[in-house]
Amino acid sequence: MGILLNLYPPLYKEFCLKKIFAIAALAASLGFAAQAQTPAPAAAAAATANPVRLGVLLGFTGPIESLTPAMAASAELAIREVNASGLFLRGTRVEAVRADSTCVDAAAATAAAQRLITAERVNAIVGADCSGATTAVLQNVAVPRGVLMVSPSSTSPALTGVRDNDFFFRTAPSDARQGEVIAELLRERGITRAAMTFTNNDYGRGLSSSIRSNFERLGGRITISAAHEDGKGDYTAEVAALAAAGGEILIVAGYVDQGGRGIIRSALDSGAFSRFFLPDGMIGDSLPPAIGAGLNGSFGTKPGSESPGGTRFEALARAANIRIGPYTYESYDAAALILLAMQSANSTDSARVREHIMAVANGPGETINAGDLARGLRILAAGGRINYEGASAVRLIPPGESAGGFRLIEVRNGRMETTGFR
Repeated sequence: MGILLNLYPPLYKEFCLKKIFAIAALAASLGFAAQAQTPAPAAAAAATANPVRLGVLLGFTGPIESLTPAMAASAELAIREVNASGLFLRGTRVEAVRADSTCVDAAAATAAAQRLITAERVNAIVGADCSGATTAVLQNVAVPRGVLMVSPSSTSPALTGVRDNDFFFRTAPSDARQGEVIAELLRERGITRAAMTFTNNDYGRGLSSSIRSNFERLGGRITISAAHEDGKGDYTAEVAALAAAGGEILIVAGYVDQGGRGIIRSALDSGAFSRFFLPDGMIGDSLPPAIGAGLNGSFGTKPGSESPGGTRFEALARAANIRIGPYTYESYDAAALILLAMQSANSTDSARVREHIMAVANGPGETINAGDLARGLRILAAGGRINYEGASAVRLIPPGESAGGFRLIEVRNGRMETTGFR
């Protein structure tokens, strides 16, 4: 370039001018392109905002593993509905993160919750499912770290008094109420004497105590109330003790995929009992085919209500190929309640969201059923109020649990059929 300058000054001047114009044109074009590709500030915030993450902490292995896939899918159905609306917290998306509570292993449940909160950075948790696991997670992880939990299926009466700093709610009614309903149903059928076995954990102990006190209050007699351990291959000794005490029916407060099933099979094989009462943990489509015709005539209860929201949820679940079963309604409601409360609080901070759960669930405001989540989000975003009834006719009572209703179940021709509500 120095040679060009010395020998041909006019050419060099022309060359420089062309270079300057070219560089200016390139800079202008790049600036225009950058401006065209940069979204407006609000759009940029929505496009780059971190998604809200909900933990789904349920027993994917363990004694209710046949129930859990449908429960998780129901919670995720509510999440998909919220995402499809595009109305949640100015377009923020929601992601579900699953973790296995095992239902009965408190240490495993605690570790799973710890991973959800510290590694996966979830904003709140749907779950846990079984009462002992829920208690462990609350005391060891959720309360110390200030993370909101809404359980769709933890029913132990002991959870009513647990110190949770208002970070725990449940959409399934307490077994204190289920015990009352069971006692009433037994007496209405003329049963005065019953043997009872229960799984040896928080759920089984709490439910059996409630059944016994309510049944005896109505004039009935529990001939024996004996714990059983899950995971055994042989329940002959347990059934022998139950048979020795006698009774017109055997109440099995256990788990559908574990000891409860083994107790029933052994009782039928030995002829000790021919009719069984099945509380919520024993209600599942896997039980009739596993037991056979001997289960016909048995009856039971699970949380549920007859409501427009329930009918709407069933249609949505069938369209999504979700098997409707125990706690599917309540799982949808647990996820929906969390997300609607976040919208009401205009925040994902559990400490703020927990203050909005009761107001969203109980109104006053426009009734929001399953399938109406977009409308609920729109009302809340505009500063309005809602009364979330959801899939299970949600109504919360202090300290944050479902007032609840129950679906009455009878086994007929190898199927569990709904016969009414209480």
